[in-house]
Amino acid sequence: MIHSVAGQLREGKLMRQRPFRDPHQSASLAALVGGGQRARPGEVSLAHLGVLFLDELPEFQRATLEALRQPLESGRASVARVHAHVTYPARVQLVAAMNPCRCGHLDDAALACGKAPRCAQDYQSRISGPLFDRIDLHIDVPAVRPADLALPPPAEGSAEVAARVGSARARQASRYARLPADRRIRTNAELDGQLLDELASPDAEGKRLLLEAAERLHLSARGYHRVLRVARTLADLEASEAVRRIHVAEALSYRRILLGGDMPGR
Repeated sequence: MIHSVAGQLREGKLMRQRPFRDPHQSASLAALVGGGQRARPGEVSLAHLGVLFLDELPEFQRATLEALRQPLESGRASVARVHAHVTYPARVQLVAAMNPCRCGHLDDAALACGKAPRCAQDYQSRISGPLFDRIDLHIDVPAVRPADLALPPPAEGSAEVAARVGSARARQASRYARLPADRRIRTNAELDGQLLDELASPDAEGKRLLLEAAERLHLSARGYHRVLRVARTLADLEASEAVRRIHVAEALSYRRILLGGDMPGR
């Protein structure tokens, strides 16, 4: 329906795959969030129930990225115009990629960045703390060496990972199918409020670890709740009904540690 409104259905046929959208860094605020004279949906809505991939994240305009904060939090993108106020669904999985600094050689001893660490601090500061706080998993990916290309394939391939993810999603679907219709959700990402406390509270050891980490890392309330959602998902991947300390510890390891401090959720 969203793609139909935007005039992007091929030959008027229904879509059979989840959307994948990868707008260019030059995309305007209206193109990314929605707008124009007819208030059409933007990329964040065209990716609803799919993936929104933003490559070279700091190269996007700051105002454009900041406009994503509300859709990422609420799952809706509101477009206000003089004659209309339209709200489009925008429940997406955001995947973003960026270099550690402008030159990309921050961690490469052979091509050492001559302006480190200031280069990295300036580059990464293009992304605001509140936007970073809305990204649950932060993974540092080392550069691929030529010798790595000759290594044998990993023991666990994409098909095996997909099977584990499918099992976890089925477990979530079964859990949430038992909820009343007015509280029905699809995934752990939508857990909130009392439902989050009921279904994602860790055991005593896990709760103690989370409270200690929240104090030491200065987690925001949003970051605290996002750790719980990730821990709940990690438990599902292990087919564990309970959220244990090990799941909380892994979820915390994915929170971002900003350069120059230990405040991942400012």
